[in-house]
Amino acid sequence: MAIETPGARPANPRFSSGPCAKFPGYSVDLLSDAPLGRSHRAAVGKARLRAAIDGTREILGVPEDYRIGIVPASDTGAVEMAMWSLLGARPVEMLAWESFGAGWVTDAVKQLKLDAVVKTAGYGEIVDLDTVDTDNDVVFTWNGTTSGVRVPNGDWIRADRAGLTICDATSAAFAQRLPWDKLDVTTFSWQKVLGGEAAHGMLILSPRAVERLESYTPPWPLPKIFRLTKGGKLNEGIFVGETINTPSMLAVEDYLAALDWARSVGGLEGLRARANANLAAVQAFVADHDWLAFLAGDPAVRSNTSVCLKFTDDRIADGAAFAKAVVRRLEAEGVAHDIGAYRDAPPGLRIWCGGTVETTDVAALMPWIEWAFRSEIAALSETA
Repeated sequence: MAIETPGARPANPRFSSGPCAKFPGYSVDLLSDAPLGRSHRAAVGKARLRAAIDGTREILGVPEDYRIGIVPASDTGAVEMAMWSLLGARPVEMLAWESFGAGWVTDAVKQLKLDAVVKTAGYGEIVDLDTVDTDNDVVFTWNGTTSGVRVPNGDWIRADRAGLTICDATSAAFAQRLPWDKLDVTTFSWQKVLGGEAAHGMLILSPRAVERLESYTPPWPLPKIFRLTKGGKLNEGIFVGETINTPSMLAVEDYLAALDWARSVGGLEGLRARANANLAAVQAFVADHDWLAFLAGDPAVRSNTSVCLKFTDDRIADGAAFAKAVVRRLEAEGVAHDIGAYRDAPPGLRIWCGGTVETTDVAALMPWIEWAFRSEIAALSETA
C-alpha cells in the first residue's frame, strides 16, 4: 500500500541542536557594519563587545551586580574556566543527566582529582534535586541538550547556601527563566537559542563567585585563557569587553543582530513563548501517535529546546538502525537536517525547538516523521 507523502514542507528544514537555526529574516547583510580588519582592542571593537555584554544583561535580566564576560572556547571554555578557577575550596557535588554533565564529572574527578559526590540519572530523567546539599559547591546543566530534560526551577537551591552553584545553561538561556539569585556561575554559548556563531562563550558571575575568585587560589596551575584574576583581584577588563584572546568581530556582530531580533519578538518572554509553542506542536503530535514518545517522560522536566523522542513500536528490533534510517529519509527529502539523537544518547530523534525555529515549521515536520516511520516499517515488513 502506498504511503501518502505530506503536502506541506517546513520552510526551513534546519532543526539542528547546535549550531542552531538562524532567526527568521536573517541575512549576512546584517553584518555589514562589523569592524573587520580592526583590533578588537580599538575603541570600535571594545564598543561592540560591550554592546554584546549589555544586550545579554538586558534581555536575560541579569542583575547589575553580576559580571558578564565573553570568553574563548564556547560554553565548554566557560564551564572549564569556572571549574578550574573556583572548585577545591569546598566539598563538591556533581550532577549529571546527559553527556555534557558527565563530561564535567570527568573533569572534576579525573582531571582536578576532587573527591566529589557524584549524582547521576539516566537519559530522559533527572536526579532527586531535594537530596542536593547546596552548602557544597554544585555543578550541573540546567537543560540537558542531549537528553531533552531541564531543571524545573531553582527551589532546591537554598538562598542562604554556603556553596557556589555552577550552572551550564547553554541550551536554556534565552528560552527558560533562570533564577539569578540562585545561580553563582552561569555559562552559555551563542550558537544555541539565538542561533549565533560558535567559538565564543559567556560567563556570568554573581558577587559570591567574585568573592571566591578573590579569596581562593586553586592548587593546580591555570592556563592563561582560564585566568580570571590578576594580582588577587578580578580581572575586570574581561567583563567590559577586553577579552582574554582575540574574538571574531564577525561573530560578535552576528550575536548583536540576534539580540536585536530577540528584542523585536518581545525579549526573553517572547523567546520563551516561541519555544513553548514549538514544544506544544510536538506534544500534540506525540499524543496522537502511540509509536512515538518523549525521552523525558515527565512533562515537568521536559525541555522546550532540545526535544528528544524515541520510537516505541514493537516491530523495531534494532532501534539505532531504524532511527538512522528515518533520519536519512528526512534528510534526503530536504525536510529536516541533523535531527538524529546525540551519539551517546538512546536511539531516536532530537528536534531543536528554540525560539529561532518557527512553529509552522515544527508542525509541518511532524507528518513527515510519520511518513518516514511508516516507510521504514513497510521496508522492515518486506525484508521479514
